[in-house]
Amino acid sequence: MTPPLHPTNPPPLALLGSLDPATLARLQPRLSTLRLEPGGRLYATHKQGTAAYALRSGILRLERSSHDGGRCIVRLAGPGDLVGLEALLGQPYRADARACGELEVCRLSRPLVEELCAQHAGLQRELMRQWQHALDEVEDWRVELARGSARERMLRLLLKLSEYTDDLGLIWMPGRQEIGDMLGITLETASRLVSACRQDGLLELVGVRRARLALEPLLQALRAASLGEGGGRRRCWA
Repeated sequence: MTPPLHPTNPPPLALLGSLDPATLARLQPRLSTLRLEPGGRLYATHKQGTAAYALRSGILRLERSSHDGGRCIVRLAGPGDLVGLEALLGQPYRADARACGELEVCRLSRPLVEELCAQHAGLQRELMRQWQHALDEVEDWRVELARGSARERMLRLLLKLSEYTDDLGLIWMPGRQEIGDMLGITLETASRLVSACRQDGLLELVGVRRARLALEPLLQALRAASLGEGGGRRRCWA
């Protein structure tokens, strides 16, 4: 954990932006920031929560274990998102939260959030909006990645990942096993899908766990797939 936030490093606007400058100044000593390396765990499933976290930079993946012991990513979170909201109700965390790359978050303890909500009605409304956003994201991941052919699901996954591009326009690229767990396919099929995306010019791997997407061709491929049009390359997506 790093020292309290420096005054030039403002709190997460998505949650605290409605507070007046004087209130924000008083909050500074009570806010701290955490920095995680790729793969680092922010919190663990079933651990009793004591704080929620607002993402400043980087991408966080929320994972749960399936009945057969596999791992499943239920959603991603990016800058401005709030995670670990269940802790504000005194409940255990419902997922493992791991950094996809370098990550920076602001810790919001339960007593602090309760105090602020009691004093600022607008903050409570924003908290409810963030909660609904988190629920919608989990539902979107479940629905979008569970229907259609393996090809369609892979294309939808890439489209979801495009929502979390970094300053260089790159996405976090899941490993083949993670893709298999998310899409309900074998490791071998996941590898073939990634290779087909590269051959079709939709995906370019850049370094370790990073990739660049060709968004317009990706959207065209997804439209064609939804219409049942595979073209000459359809066989690559078996």
